[in-house]
Amino acid sequence: MYDIFILLSSMVYIHFGHLLLSIMTATWSMGPGTLEVPLSLFAKNRERLAKKLKNGQIVILQGGDSINHYDTDVEYVFRQESYFTWICGVREPGCYFALDVGTKKAYLFVPRLPEEYEVWMGKRLSCENFQNIYAVDEVHYVDELQDVLKQLKPEVLLTLSGPNTDSGLTAKEAIFEGINEFNVDNETLFPIIAELRVIKTPEEIEVMRYVCKTSSDAHKQVMLHAKPGLLEYQCESVFLDHCYRVGGCRHVSYTCICGSGDNSAILHYGHAAAPNCKMIQNGDMCLFDMGANYAGYAADITCSFPANGKFTDDQKLIYEAVLAARDAVFREAKPGVKWTDMHLTANRAMLEHLKGGNLLKGDVEEMIKHGIHGILQPHGLGHLLGLDVHDVGGYLPHCPPRPDGPLARLRTARLLQPGMVLTVEPGCYFIPKLLEGALNNQEQAGFFNWDVVDKYRGFGGVRIEDDVLITESGIEDLTSVPRTVAEIEAFMANGANFK
Repeated sequence: MYDIFILLSSMVYIHFGHLLLSIMTATWSMGPGTLEVPLSLFAKNRERLAKKLKNGQIVILQGGDSINHYDTDVEYVFRQESYFTWICGVREPGCYFALDVGTKKAYLFVPRLPEEYEVWMGKRLSCENFQNIYAVDEVHYVDELQDVLKQLKPEVLLTLSGPNTDSGLTAKEAIFEGINEFNVDNETLFPIIAELRVIKTPEEIEVMRYVCKTSSDAHKQVMLHAKPGLLEYQCESVFLDHCYRVGGCRHVSYTCICGSGDNSAILHYGHAAAPNCKMIQNGDMCLFDMGANYAGYAADITCSFPANGKFTDDQKLIYEAVLAARDAVFREAKPGVKWTDMHLTANRAMLEHLKGGNLLKGDVEEMIKHGIHGILQPHGLGHLLGLDVHDVGGYLPHCPPRPDGPLARLRTARLLQPGMVLTVEPGCYFIPKLLEGALNNQEQAGFFNWDVVDKYRGFGGVRIEDDVLITESGIEDLTSVPRTVAEIEAFMANGANFK
């Protein structure tokens, strides 16, 4: 009987929802061994949103559409728009969703598919099937959207429109035939729903624990597999395999960064012009930044380790400087603390450690004043994490504005609050362009012992990135990978380098 239940549960995802009993629609998963996500997660999000709005208002969101590869008939693998996922968890393209604030009723609108769909794509689901699968109050076809909304007689339709402060792009505002017949407000909804996404519910946190655990386990598999002589993308493939085959994560949250040697100083390595294709050499540091995605929720984890499983003294100096930065944040992060202060706390700890290793000289506060921290770590300490890997809410109107100087690269300057999930990702990189700039800058050059720095040209970089939940008293680290030098060497002793 258990096997039959799993089979039927799997059929939800491949569009045979009509075979399910209603009790089976209380959760969604990718099958045996993967997390069952309660549909109450999305119902609670709708409840939270309705409490912030007024009777007479109806929220209307438009989901994502299938997108073709240029002019071909091949589609990209569909990924749902994040706000749409947050409010209803619907996984299919071409849908709309409405929430009547006064009645709290949820309305899903799905495409009316042609009969030919069943020849190529499988059985078409009825509106009743969709209602059972997603636990919403009513389901109609998209071509009925205007008529249904007229019957509800809203005083105002709330659509979503606002800037993403990471990408500079604007959230997709719902449009449909006949929308001009309604009173539409596209300003009220965005700051409210974006702020709600910042603070995660217990149900959301459980999903994030799962995707971070899956990603951590996948990183550990990579560490056991990695050795000199492999290509970077072969290590990437180990990560992707584990996340999908074991964790049920069809997607990763961003393009995997698998830099070895000098590539580990390229912050967004792995793009089309540099597709993780270098052969890993003996003596390389590997910097692998990869995160799975489950039910729309993202992980974002970076592991740095020596390709041959043993740290040299030079590698150990840089790695432990970055680890000192991470640990300083772990000690001090708690509700009410400024994220900008955490960034500087991490920078101070790293610079102090590098000074102790004779790579830097002078007063650490003077180093900060003259931007040395921005030379060695040109990115921010971390970012909000959730349905987007760089999650929304960093610079909403009520939040502290973006700082000036090196801190301008921070993706948020907020005070920490319980329920936030963020990355903590200090790094130290030897980026030729930045080092040359510092060497030619009289105010900066004197802080470096250049004969020591010269040993690190071509070294690349180190980043340590954990995903953390802000609790009432501090943090919970959602990441579980070897972190100290001793832990990494002991773990990799069971891997490919020693077999």
